[in-house]
Amino acid sequence: MLAMAQKEELTKQQELIYEMRIGLVMTKNPVSVAPEMQMSKLREILQTKRISGMPVLENGFLVGMVSLEDFIECLTSDAMNDSVAKHMSTDVITLFENDFLVTAVREFERTGFGRFPVLNRETGELVGILTKGDILRGVAKKLEVEFHRAEKKRYKNKMHILDHVQADETRFTFQYHIVGNDFNRAGEAAGNLKKNLKRLGLPPEIIRRVAIASYEAEMNLVIYTSGGYMTVRISPEMITVNVFDNGPGIPDVNQAMQEGYSTAENRIRDLGFGAGMGLPNIKKCSDEMLLRSKIGKGTNLRFSVKLYGKNDDN
Repeated sequence: MLAMAQKEELTKQQELIYEMRIGLVMTKNPVSVAPEMQMSKLREILQTKRISGMPVLENGFLVGMVSLEDFIECLTSDAMNDSVAKHMSTDVITLFENDFLVTAVREFERTGFGRFPVLNRETGELVGILTKGDILRGVAKKLEVEFHRAEKKRYKNKMHILDHVQADETRFTFQYHIVGNDFNRAGEAAGNLKKNLKRLGLPPEIIRRVAIASYEAEMNLVIYTSGGYMTVRISPEMITVNVFDNGPGIPDVNQAMQEGYSTAENRIRDLGFGAGMGLPNIKKCSDEMLLRSKIGKGTNLRFSVKLYGKNDDN
């Protein structure tokens, strides 16, 4: 899966797949074919473009996918004069350009596919193709050695604002309202929280853990409830996040904590969400976690990340 193994092992790469959108790394204007094209004509396209599959478009909209495997099957069965429509896959899983890369990573691992067509969520039109190579190249480009060095340098040169406030007690509180089933804004609260933590000069590794856990918590509200809110309290010792909703509640909390367990509807799974990794990832990112839920009443999730006692140089 996401190699979310240990809190102290969270990397910048993992942070980026929760931060970057698919549209930033996908291959735009992909090579496509029409359903009426003969399979025999695929050979030249596959060879010259050095690709192993492509979308099939009709009137600008996706109707299927055809691959090198389909071509080879036609070659061995003497069906090269057949149309692409006769051999293409029509049960196609798609992604959306404004989804986060973590959605794509989970779909690659769940299905084992080599590529996914990417659509515009509003129009349904094909806007790109995403491969694992696209993700690797996109993340590597954003990472670059200088960026990672600059991140460490910024923290060393930046004073921790909480350490320099003179008061008997110092706390910052942020609150974010989250709308259920609004996938266009999904992840917005976690993204804004991350920006605020950076402005406070907190260690990069702490920010990564809080940002990933907050994203997973926010997505649970978007997917399973009509909405709620997330309250974040920052003290000199720790960051505590409380997430509340008035959703249907969780029948079995222990079962919900199991990796891969999900009650997401098929329409949600078709969007690439609801993989059942949200709560386990939150637990792995946090130092403390408490989940309370009542059927018909809603759910309260609380998790915290300590600011000291961890290696902040990752």
